Amino acid sequence: MNNINETSSEDSTALNTTLHPWRRYVALGDSFTEGIGDVDAKSPGGYRGWADRLAEQLSHGVEDFAYANLAIRGRLITQIFDEQAAPALELKPDLISLCAGGNDVIRPGGDPDAIADKLDALMRVLATSRATILLFTGPDIRDTPVLGGIRGKVAIYNENLRTIAARYDAVVADMWSLRDLHETRMWAPDRLHFSPMGHHTIAAMALDALNVPHNLEHVGPNDVEPKTWQDARRDDFVWARTHLAPWVLRRIRHQSSGDGITAKRPLAVPFTEQPPNSSLGNGPAI
Repeated sequence: MNNINETSSEDSTALNTTLHPWRRYVALGDSFTEGIGDVDAKSPGGYRGWADRLAEQLSHGVEDFAYANLAIRGRLITQIFDEQAAPALELKPDLISLCAGGNDVIRPGGDPDAIADKLDALMRVLATSRATILLFTGPDIRDTPVLGGIRGKVAIYNENLRTIAARYDAVVADMWSLRDLHETRMWAPDRLHFSPMGHHTIAAMALDALNVPHNLEHVGPNDVEPKTWQDARRDDFVWARTHLAPWVLRRIRHQSSGDGITAKRPLAVPFTEQPPNSSLGNGPAI
């Protein structure tokens, strides 16, 4: 499933007849950028994700391309600033991706305006690199049972993010307008992270935002029949027991899913190389 609608590396090399300008890509963020939901035993940390998929496409036909992924699950935006900004700058990237603030917004009392102020401070630091910065809006969670109640906060945060992106001349990867993400198959069983198909779809959208040719084909329409009411309620029960209860317990204990986890790709190396000291992986992801 991790090779959804992708062609061979030979085909992709032929595709990239006009190469993009980037040679050193660093990804910052939380579980979304770490790749949680896209399980892949061959990938560092045990997860692949949209950023790995994007980096793989960027690496085709570019011999000196290097990639680092500093994202760690559960990180709040202040933690991303404190733990990832300086190491990212030390890697001297010419392309940075940043998706931050999601964990802050979903928390009770999360203020999207205050969170945006923290994003602006982080962007001010990252902009000193003079790298192209790719910023992600939050998805439209209208049809997501777990997150639908905070849709308004996500929308406010997204509008603030667009203003910040314009201020720093950043490229916006707009997940909010990505209608495909309304489909259940785009989400992992925990209903908080994306499935391999979701990560694939987001990687394709991000490459389009960067105006980079790629071979990540559009996923076709979903022809799966809707679940019956009884099946949906049974799934809700299983989800609450398997995913929601552990998440609530960690909140009560003031624990993070990222405790004891390190970045899966801490150094900027060619995509095909296995990075040293990669993330432990396989821990709780929410």
